[in-house]
This record gives sequence, structure tokens and C-alpha cells, in this order.
Amino acid sequence: MIVDMIFLRSLPTASLASVRITSAIMIMIGLMHSPTARGDESPQYRGDQFVIGVTNRRDNGDMTRLVSPLAKPVATSVVQVVCGGRPVALGTVVSSDGYVLTKRSELTGDPILIRMADDRLLTARVAAVRRGSDLALLHVDSSATASPGSFQALAWASDVPPVGSFLISPGRGGRTVELGVVSVLARPVAHQGKLGIYLEDDSNGHARIFKVHPESGAAQAGLELDDRIVAIDGKSKLSASSCVETLGSLYAGESVRLTIDRSGSTMEVDAMIREYNVMQETENDSKVNGPRNKRLSGFERAIQHDTVLEPDECGGPVLDSQGRAIGLNIARAGRVVSYALPASLVMPEMVSMLEEARAAAR
Repeated sequence: MIVDMIFLRSLPTASLASVRITSAIMIMIGLMHSPTARGDESPQYRGDQFVIGVTNRRDNGDMTRLVSPLAKPVATSVVQVVCGGRPVALGTVVSSDGYVLTKRSELTGDPILIRMADDRLLTARVAAVRRGSDLALLHVDSSATASPGSFQALAWASDVPPVGSFLISPGRGGRTVELGVVSVLARPVAHQGKLGIYLEDDSNGHARIFKVHPESGAAQAGLELDDRIVAIDGKSKLSASSCVETLGSLYAGESVRLTIDRSGSTMEVDAMIREYNVMQETENDSKVNGPRNKRLSGFERAIQHDTVLEPDECGGPVLDSQGRAIGLNIARAGRVVSYALPASLVMPEMVSMLEEARAAAR
């Protein structure tokens, strides 16, 4: 039998100031408790009053003020991406003629707007995508880029700091979103996108669903036992193995259109690919891990760090303790697990996407 779950059965250079900042940061980290989610508070006394104050968090006011000089130089290179009327990601300016790199799987459709550091909202369109790395290149209307300095392209550094190094995730306008530490150097993150159906061949060799995972995109789309898959995204499919091969190439966050034969009647069903690990979580697991991105896996190489990001804070750069952009935050995957694409992967993708977009615009 064949299963889809898809399951198959059968700062440019270090300065004295940055060194002092880094030293102070590391000293303060040594005095702190382990990383906690935002909102953790601890009681303390001030004079004769008992108050609740934030003292044991990396993102407290003193810490963010300490590292703010490192984030300021990229203030105009980080923007906010708004899609469907809500913020969905950060974006990184990669060219002075209005090109912005962001997280592809969070883009749900038009209109796409870019909120600049000065709060302007500019209309953008998708100019190129790279499904494998979950990157999208957006282009802002050329009339908005006419004034000099409107778009300051980020400079990348291919060096990757060692495990235990301090990282800074800047937001729009130079605000420090969060602080974290490198947990694991760049490595592959295995693809875990699944539709959530178990398949087998019926007596005619056609793909038949014999089980639906209850927390899957398939269940949410209303797929049922004994449904037979006739086509996927308009392309005819017959056997369970051919369906698994096609569905297995899709990433979490992507939608697929299935043509289904149900008791002799044909219907179209749109279903979402989801992360298999997320589908298996208990309610308590979900609460502990908090909100995450739609896509958390399938990256050729990713740096793991423990920065506590919100899903809409991915797509922006991550800086080392010298202020150099060494990667791009790509996924909030767990309570203290975030992934960043290393600059050595981002740069060639960026160059090829810019070439593709500019060639199409000629």
C-alpha cells in the first residue's frame, strides 16, 4: 500500500566600540536566566514598593539600548511586508531600484504593500521566487524609488559566527526586534511538508484515500475515506505512487488543487500542505511552542538560533555582534528555535532573482 503524509507504505569591520558592546552583552548574558518568551516578568522591590519589572530577559530595555548602535546602520534596509491588510513578514532591501527580499510562503495574494522606515506604504509586486529557499523578490513601483536614498541596499557578510555567538534581529527603522545566540551552524533542514492522506491503489490501480490525518490540511479541506484522486493541479494522476511523488514535491504553506471522484461524482478541492511535526503536536505542545510560520522545513542550509521571533518578524536580516548581516531570518520553528538562511546561500539566490526580474522588466 502507498501512503501520503505524505506517507509511502510499501558592522563592516570590528571597532573598539563594537568590541566594548559585545563584551558588555556577553557579561549581561552570563547574568541572565535562560531565554524566555516575551512577556516573562519577575517581581522586585523599588524603595518600599513591590513592582513587577522585566529583569531576566535578553530583550529588556537596557539590552536593546546597548545593541541599538549595531542595528541603526541597517535602519532603512529593513521594511515591513503587508499582505491582505495585515503585516506578514519583514523585508530586506537588496537593491536601490526598489527590490526587496522576503519570506515567500507568507505572501497570500494581492495587494502587497511595503511599509518603509519612514512609514510610507508603497505598492509592490512579486518579481521572482525561489521555492526551495522560500524566498520572494518584491519590486516596488519605480516612481517611489526616484528620490535618492529611498532604498538602501543591505551589505552581506558571508562569515558565519561560531556556536554561542550573539545575534541581533533588527526590525523596521533600526528597532531591535530580538536578541539570540547561534545554536547550530548551517545545516540542511529536512522537508516535512505533508498533505495528510494515506493512499493505496484500488482494484483498478487508482489512488484511493484510506485514512485522513485529523489535524491536516486534507482534513480541513474535507477529504474523506474512499475518495479517489483523479488529478492534481489539473494534471491527471492514476496510481498512488504517482500522487505521492507529486504531493511530496510541495512545501508547507503551498496549496494544491485536487480533482476527486467521490461515489461517482467529480469535485474540485483546494487543500493546504502543512508541517508534519506541527500536525502531530498536542495542544500543550502548541501552547509551549507558540505561533510559528507556515513553512518551517525544507531548507538546503539554515543556521539555527534561539531568538524568540514572531512569525511576521521573519524575512529581515540577522546581524552578528559587529553589526554585519550574516543571514536572513526565514522561520520561527519553535519556542527557542528559529532558522536563518546564511548569507552564503542568500547572496547567489538574490543575484539570480535580480537578473531574472530585470530581464523580465525589459
